[in-house]
Amino acid sequence: MADGIIIIDKPQDWTSMDVCAKLRGIFHERRIGHAGTLDPIATGVLPVFVGRATRAVEFASESEKEYVAGLRLGVETNTQDTTGTVLAERPVSVSQAELEQVLGQFRGEIRQIPPMYSAIKVGGKKLYELARKGQEVERQPRAVTIHSLTLEEQTGPADYTLRVRCSKGTYVRTLCHDIGRALGCGGCMSGLRRTMAAGFKLEDALPLEQVLQAEGPASLLLGVDAYFADRPVLILKPPAEKKVRNGMSLFLPETPDGEYRVYGAEGTFLALSRMERGRLTTIKSFFPV
Repeated sequence: MADGIIIIDKPQDWTSMDVCAKLRGIFHERRIGHAGTLDPIATGVLPVFVGRATRAVEFASESEKEYVAGLRLGVETNTQDTTGTVLAERPVSVSQAELEQVLGQFRGEIRQIPPMYSAIKVGGKKLYELARKGQEVERQPRAVTIHSLTLEEQTGPADYTLRVRCSKGTYVRTLCHDIGRALGCGGCMSGLRRTMAAGFKLEDALPLEQVLQAEGPASLLLGVDAYFADRPVLILKPPAEKKVRNGMSLFLPETPDGEYRVYGAEGTFLALSRMERGRLTTIKSFFPV
């Protein structure tokens, strides 16, 4: 049985679930999940959790993400990216300085109306299912946070590259659409590459083809504790380890408050735990039962 995390550099035209389905076959493991869906147009960092490591997905999916996105001005589509049907085209006479000024409106906490081509459910139906039938329904704006938004370069008369660091739930194609609207000429996303998710970066990612061709793919898996690498380590002696394995809390009055990666005496990663007022309790356990 395989357990661990593998960071995939998702290829274009694959869905995130396509990647997971392929890895289920490679690792012979039904329990596989990912941290943050990437649209088929997108490439880049897709953290995939295998086996017992899927218990960490809930933490990873909440984290902020970073993207490099193509912004094409003067074009609006029904999907808010260049894969969709063109709804409107307008001439573009925007300077870099004007674009830079408008970007300032989209930094910090903003409100986005989710696109119709998304997996959000309204009335029990996924929006993209309704959109494919030609239906459009009212969507409530949602608060998201744009931690940073920078103009990297101009790549054509109406094409730009943006770097976006944002909270969970942000639609970068909607950001491109809204920037175009703010400039008065319309816009859409022409490409997307995720450069960071769940704390993992592109340099941590492996091309999917390399993983599929590997003779021993399990050797490519990172331990699930790699995701919690920013927490300090706490190593327990055997009696304390037994208590943690039995779901009990520990009293360790000399240990400072905070979250810890907790290991057994032999180096087995046991749990992500919280120390509060001298008492250690398990947030989530990761040892085999």
